[in-house]
Formats: sequence, C-alpha cells, structure tokens
Amino acid sequence: MPAIQMSNVSVVYKGSKESALDQITLEVEEGEMLLLLGRNNSGKSTFCRLLNGLVPHSIPSTLTGAAAVFGKDISRGKVASLSTSVGMVFQEPESQLFCMSAEEEIAFGPENIAVPRAEIVSRVEWALDIVGLRGYNSRSPASLSGGEMQRLAIAAALSMHPRMMVLDEPAYALDPVGREELYSLLRRLKERFGMTVIIAEHGAEEAIQFCDRVVVLAKGRVLADGSPRDILSDETLFDFAGVSAPQLSRLSSIMRRRSLGTGSSIHTIDDAVREVQDAISTGGQEVPR
Repeated sequence: MPAIQMSNVSVVYKGSKESALDQITLEVEEGEMLLLLGRNNSGKSTFCRLLNGLVPHSIPSTLTGAAAVFGKDISRGKVASLSTSVGMVFQEPESQLFCMSAEEEIAFGPENIAVPRAEIVSRVEWALDIVGLRGYNSRSPASLSGGEMQRLAIAAALSMHPRMMVLDEPAYALDPVGREELYSLLRRLKERFGMTVIIAEHGAEEAIQFCDRVVVLAKGRVLADGSPRDILSDETLFDFAGVSAPQLSRLSSIMRRRSLGTGSSIHTIDDAVREVQDAISTGGQEVPR
C-alpha cells in the first residue's frame, strides 16, 4: 500500500481565490525519503499540513480530489487519528515545545492516547537515544541549542511510533554541520525502521544527497518529479522553480559545458571528487564527446 496517494488534489484556503495546491496527482511508496522542493508560497507547507489533517480540518480550507495516507481518506479522518501514523515537525521547533523538560515533551503525545506508563518510559528513553539526546531527560527545552531543539521535536514525534515523518523546512536555522546531522538522522530512521520521510525545503543543498526522490513544486503544481540525479542534471529547473541551484548542480553544469570530467551528472560529494580528479588527470583539457 502506498504511504501517500493523491489524485487531482486542490486546496483553497478560506478567503483566498487562488489554490495553494492545484491538481496534484502523486504517489509515495512506504519507506521512501522524499524531498519536497520549492520557494515560499509554492505549496510545500500546505502539502505537509494536508498529510496530518491540519488541512482541511483545523485550518479553514476546501479540499477537492482524493487524498489518502496509508489508505486513510484525509477528508474523513481527523488530526488526532492521523497523528498516530504521521509525525509532524515544523520550521521553528520552539513553537511546538511547551513542556518543562525534554522527558515531559516526549511523553506528552503517548500520555494523551492513554499509552501505559511503563511503555511511555520506554518510548522516552528510546526516542532520546535515537536522536542522540540520551541523558537529556530533565533538560529544559529552552536551554537547548537550535539543533538540539529540532532533535527533541523529532523525538516527541517519534514517541507516537508514526509510520511517516513530515518535516516542514526543519533546517532553516541550522548551520551546514547541523543540517548534515539532521538529514543523516532522518536517513537512519528510513533505513532502520522503514519509515517514510517527507522533507519540505526551499533549498536542496544538503538534503538532496540523502533523499530517494525529489518533487519540485511551483505555484501549487508539480513542476518536476524524479531521482536526485535527474533533478540535479536539469540546470534550468531550479530557475523555473525560483530556488537556488545546489553547488553540485552548478558544478555539474559547468563541467558539462566545458566538456570536463566523464560527463556524468554529479549527485554526491564523491561524484564531484571523481569528476574533478578526472578533469585534473586529463590536464584540464576538454575531452571530446
């Protein structure tokens, strides 16, 4: 069963005449790690909020078309019922951290669905360990760094044992090292637990190297859908989408134009190193294609 099924899905917010999502048809398989890429107002946040039912049930809006998560019809489900399947982490983690300690924060969700106390204690320790915050039980969320807050928000979502994690621009306040650590953590969740991971970002610099698939949104529509390698190889796509091209994409484009390296698209740092070394080995001369 696909994790996400959408057919001709449109969303219009109350008071607006324009569609935040416009005729989206898309399937995401369970266990995929997907990067949802687009500029502000491209529809990324609406897409994320739709997956856990905030749209249309909590945020006044009209949903048309068919949308389902793990076979559950979103239009008929409720946020509470979807929360056990879909863990949500927002752009600013402090906006969803409100308890006095990390332990209380992680226990809050399971307590509200009447999970037995012994199981809650086990889930707290498990979640802290998974996100690298072991021993932080009594720490106040306000005392944590931005990266630690983000990991705590992820731990709180994980305590519900969701089948899917949805993160809306989770790395906006993190430095490059923090972003690498965050995406590595999300990749481990996919690989260890078969979890479906949806990451919405306005830039693809680090995230694209960790994901299985990239969907590019523009004005609420799907502009492109493909593998990271395919997306990176399209040098005009990022301009159309209104987002900055990753350095790997720019390097690949420059080397292709100058006929340097092997001509393969550059997807990872290892690809870039290989291509540069190949160019150096030929003395920087253009290679006939």
